[in-house]
Order: sequence, then C-alpha cells, then structure tokens
Amino acid sequence: MTVIRKIFFLLVMSFTSSFTQEVLDKIVAVVDDEIILKSELDLRINLEAAQRRLNPEDPDLRAKVLDALISDKLLYAQAVLDTIEVSDEEVMQQLDYQMNYFISQYGSRELVEETYGMSIERIKREFRDDTRKNMMAERVKQKKFGAVEVTRKEVEEFYENYEDSLGLIPERFEIAHIFINPKASGKVKLKAKEFAQQLLDSIKSGADFAELAKKHSDDPGSASQGGDLGTVKRGVFYPEFEAAAYSLEPGELSGVIESPVGYHIIQLIERKGEAINARHILVKAKSDDEADLRTIELLTDIRDSILNSEKSFSYFAGKYSDDKETAKFGGELGTFEVGQLDKQLLDQVYKLKPGEIGFPKRLDIDGSTYGFHIVKLIDRTPEHKANLEQDFNDIKRLAEFRKREKLYEKWVEELKQKIYWEIKV
Repeated sequence: MTVIRKIFFLLVMSFTSSFTQEVLDKIVAVVDDEIILKSELDLRINLEAAQRRLNPEDPDLRAKVLDALISDKLLYAQAVLDTIEVSDEEVMQQLDYQMNYFISQYGSRELVEETYGMSIERIKREFRDDTRKNMMAERVKQKKFGAVEVTRKEVEEFYENYEDSLGLIPERFEIAHIFINPKASGKVKLKAKEFAQQLLDSIKSGADFAELAKKHSDDPGSASQGGDLGTVKRGVFYPEFEAAAYSLEPGELSGVIESPVGYHIIQLIERKGEAINARHILVKAKSDDEADLRTIELLTDIRDSILNSEKSFSYFAGKYSDDKETAKFGGELGTFEVGQLDKQLLDQVYKLKPGEIGFPKRLDIDGSTYGFHIVKLIDRTPEHKANLEQDFNDIKRLAEFRKREKLYEKWVEELKQKIYWEIKV
C-alpha cells in the first residue's frame, strides 16, 4: 500500500470509527483489547474495490481485507507489549500531515470543515487516538524490518524474475524551489484587529456571541456551530489561544487574542478538570495585494541575481526561502513522477529545461495559506523501460519491499499464535 493510500485509509477509517458507529453496527473481529466493526470493514472493502476496480461483494476480497485489518490490530497489540511510545508532538505532526493531504483531496480547508461540520482542529482531536495507534503499529513494524537489506545478487535475481512485470518507469522531474510567504502589512493586520475589537464590544453590549460567530468568524468549521470548539485538553490549540482560554472562568470573555492564524475572541463555556469547552470568533487578516506584489518583486530580483551572479540557487534558497524544511537542502524538493505533481506545478516544470528557473508563481498550501515561489528544474528523466543500469536504486527498493513483505507475512502468522484474536462472523 502506498503512503498516500495508507494516509487516506487512516483518515477515513479514523473518522468512521468516531462518527458512524450506529446501533445496528456490530463487531466482526476481536484482536487482544481491540475490536473491528462491520462499518469499518465495509468501508475498507468499498475503498479497496473502488481503487482496484473490484467487486465489493466478492467474498475473497472481504476475507483479504478483514485479514489485513486483523494484521493491523495485531501490530498495535505487539507495540503495546513492546512498550512502543509515540509522543504527543509526533502525533500532532502526523495529524498536520494527514490534514494537509485531506485538504488536498477536497480542494480547500473550508470544504473539509463544511463537509464535516466542524473545524480542522476538532477533526484532529477525533483522529488523535487512532493516529497514535497506527503510528505505534508502524513503528513496531519498522523496528522489526526497517533494517532489512538486499544484496546486489538479490536485486539482480529480483529483476530477472520480475523484469516483464516492472513495466515503464514514468517521466520524472528533479526540482527545487525558493518559497516566500507574503507578510501582511501592519495596515491590514490593524484593520483585522480593529474589526475583532468591534465584535468584542458588540458582545459586551449584549450581541449574541453565536450569531456573530456564524456571520463573521473566519473559522468555517466552528462558525456553523456558533463558534463552539467542543471539549478539549491542553496541547491542541495554539499556545497563545490556550493561555488565554485556560485563564478564563466559565462565561468569561477574553480580550482580542492574536495567534498565527489571526485574531480571536474567546469565551469559556465549561471546564472539566484539565479539559475545557470554549467557543471563539476568528478574524483573519485578509489578502494584502501590496504584500503579494512585494513578494513577487523580491522573487524576481532573486531570480535575476541567480542568473547574473556566481552565487547558486542553493545559496539563495538557504538565505531567503520560507520553506525551512527544504531551505537547508538548497531548496531541493526531490524527484517526482508526473502523477505526483499537481497540475499547477507540472505546468511550470514542463516549460523548463534542465537548469532553468521559472518566474514567480502563486503556491497554495492548504486552502487558507499561500505564498509565491520560483522553481528550478534540476533534471528530467524521460519515460523508459526499467533497467538495472539506469534504475538500480528503484529496483533495489522494490526488491527490499518484496523481501520485507515476505518476512512480515511470516511474522504476522507467528503473532496470531501468541496474541488472542477471533473472527465473530
């Protein structure tokens, strides 16, 4: 299963387990202290059938999917036995990654929140437990098989056995970029803060908090609920938000609180031990045309400097790029197949020759965050039939994957002998 499919399954399965357990749902399998519900199994079957164009009523498919779910639960049970730990920070990082993928599937953050009638932050809270379990299961698998390697002879034997089924290697692009996030001007931020203050003054004068949230909040997930964020524990919201929210008494209003996403008005509804139920109104600094123009001009100047000086693209990426993860590697994004690039980025790189740098283009991150970047095409590899000389590393990875899967299947059978499991249907 590819990483993308695995993430998609994680998202949908986690959401389903939290929100669609109806009275008629039933347990189809038990693994140690975990259960597998019929709704969970049916969803996984339908996803697998749709992606592979199979008949969802096929009993063999049902048996294979159920066996895969049982294997997942066995891994988690073993992770518990091995005292595998995953920190809250790691879980939140994984949830951020999952949410960004989810947003890319729907097209925008707003569509995700509108579809599920809750904010992204609340969806994260619902996913947290299942995400932790899946990370623990993956970690115990990595611990067991992460160091598995293959010799050159094994790679050659794998190639000889599977050469005809390897097919064509898709066209690939090795790219780098310099990304700059426009900084809203003080004027635009002040306007947003002043509007938030006006809303706060209205609430203090008797206006209905929920109605103002529905009408004016820039957090669509909670706006539809009158700003209600549900009951949460510490560690979910931005530190600035939490510091203000946890200092309030039930019914009390905060002042205008600034966080990385904008300005908040917070009201504490209820406190339950270390958990709180709060509602908020979010006012974001709207698009700043002046900041956009300054960013485009800066990137144009950077591009000109790269072309007309001895300093490299890598140097300027390290100095100016706001994408800190790639900046430390000279802006390198990696090598991508055609199908891995969205249309916007693909259109850019298709027009470039190796070594060329494109002009500044807008880059949308998650539907609510954007910036501008210049892209460099480092190298381009045409589509071709897989061969050992040109694609040795790719074939080696496939051989290692095949070897790990064989060892994994054998290990799962061993786990079934020592961990309790039972199919109920």
